[in-house]
Amino acid sequence: METDTVHWPSLTQTEKKAQLFIKQKRLLDTFLQNGAISRAQYDKSLHDLREKMGIDKSMEREDI
Repeated sequence: METDTVHWPSLTQTEKKAQLFIKQKRLLDTFLQNGAISRAQYDKSLHDLREKMGIDKSMEREDI
């Protein structure tokens, strides 16, 4: 499910949370790819994001 084409009102809370996570992770990925943050900063930020949103690595996938 692509976050840009999602019809937010029709999503469940779980689906909204998953889409928000994907969007934030993509932003972190972009920062890392462009050298705006270090690998250590990326790893910590991603860990914190997963923790705050209750996402574990097994749930993390692009097609949620």
